[in-house]
Amino acid sequence: MTEDVQKHSVHTLVFRSLKRTHDMFVSDHAKSISLDDHSHDVKMAVKLKTEYGAVLHMPVLKEGKDRVSVLPGSMQSYTQPADDPEYLITGTHAYPSGPGIALTADTKIHRNPSEGGVHSLALALPPSQARQDISRTAASVGDIHRHAGGAERSQPPSSALSLMEAGGTRNSSLMRKAPTMPKPQWHPPWKLFRVISGHLGWVRSIAVEPGNQWFVTGSADRTIKIWDLASGKLKLSLTGHISTVRGVAVSTRSPYLFSCGEDKQVKCWDLEYNKVIRHYHGHLSAVYDLDLHPTIDVLLTCSRDATARVWDIRTKANVHTLTGHTNTVATVRCQAAEPQVITGSHDSTIRLWDLIAGKTRATLTNHKKSVRTIVLHPRQYTFASGSADNIKQWMFPDGKFIQNLSGHNAIINTLAVNSDGVLVSGADNGTIHMWDWRTGYNFQRIHAAVQPGSLDSESGIFSCVFDHSESRLITAEADKTIKVYKEDDTATEESHPINWKPEILKRKRF
Repeated sequence: MTEDVQKHSVHTLVFRSLKRTHDMFVSDHAKSISLDDHSHDVKMAVKLKTEYGAVLHMPVLKEGKDRVSVLPGSMQSYTQPADDPEYLITGTHAYPSGPGIALTADTKIHRNPSEGGVHSLALALPPSQARQDISRTAASVGDIHRHAGGAERSQPPSSALSLMEAGGTRNSSLMRKAPTMPKPQWHPPWKLFRVISGHLGWVRSIAVEPGNQWFVTGSADRTIKIWDLASGKLKLSLTGHISTVRGVAVSTRSPYLFSCGEDKQVKCWDLEYNKVIRHYHGHLSAVYDLDLHPTIDVLLTCSRDATARVWDIRTKANVHTLTGHTNTVATVRCQAAEPQVITGSHDSTIRLWDLIAGKTRATLTNHKKSVRTIVLHPRQYTFASGSADNIKQWMFPDGKFIQNLSGHNAIINTLAVNSDGVLVSGADNGTIHMWDWRTGYNFQRIHAAVQPGSLDSESGIFSCVFDHSESRLITAEADKTIKVYKEDDTATEESHPINWKPEILKRKRF
């Protein structure tokens, strides 16, 4: 016969388990974990590199030198037990370390520089080199004493700062110049040159063909229209979408036009026959933007289904589905350099993607509102993103924040930038702001009148682009028109002076 197993409540069983655990570990309670020497050395080496990396090439006190553990390869020094002078040579100091350089009795010790020596060194260096060395070693011997825990800790910091000509033992220290904000470059203002009407709905997207002869627009009237750039005349209308056309792109590598729309369709048009030759099926909701890779036959699309998709143009295969955003992906941009794909989303983040792996390289979370547009600078390795809170500039490849461009207080739908450094932002309320890319100076604001017969509330900019000569700016608007702007030839720096006040606040991150 089997014995009856005594049944206990869950409460009792849990407390028994707790008691067993307590009895097992009570002897070790409050004991510190034994120190691992290797882990401690690694930790100290990393801390030294991150906190003192900027001054590791300075002379080091001998007493402190023996105590400090250094990352391999970050600093070389020559220690001789018998030598008792104050300073030792480090790898990047007066006598460079390297294979084949023998140190003699005269050269292995580095004493404080004399005034005459410093002056002769400054005269021997070419001016640019002297300036670079000045900026690189702008710390005095007093500073080094202070960092190493010497007797000069009690001195006020200002006493250690002196100019090169002041002489004495501190003649290598130099006053650092306060950071100066660069003055913006002057750009001529832009003026309205032509208004093109023909669409029967909001004009949502624009692309200029590589030969700069014509441009193409996509509209809420479900048509794609091709216009002559020089005259503004309609050349062709393409029908096929059954909802708003949200994105158009013209290939530089083949005679193809690509379009996407709120009907979830992505189409490839052959411009020799003006017919759709390929469909790219896969998006589960409206497709909001598309872009072509500049060097390989790949198409990028992004959608309200919170994904971006990578398509092989020829085979129509969905190579990657880029998932990670938690809301509509509003904009996608592609470039030949890494990261090859950049997306902006209504979840207020920007993601930089590894195209080969199909995974996120970096996520930029600085924006507080939806990111509706991204533009890549044509010459620099930088890009800008537009949101209702700010326009932000970033540095590739990791998305390092550069600066905010504040003042366009509206929902920013589109950005465009040319090689001269003119950044254009177009907003939902119909305003266009012109910025100097480098300094973030807003040199012009435009609010063009709406087409006669339209409501004032129908002034909105959905897309803008520079043509390939960069002498024309084309905007797609909510009053069903396409407006073309050009630079004002009559403007001069005297007639339109730069009214610029430096703002240090621009550098803040959010």
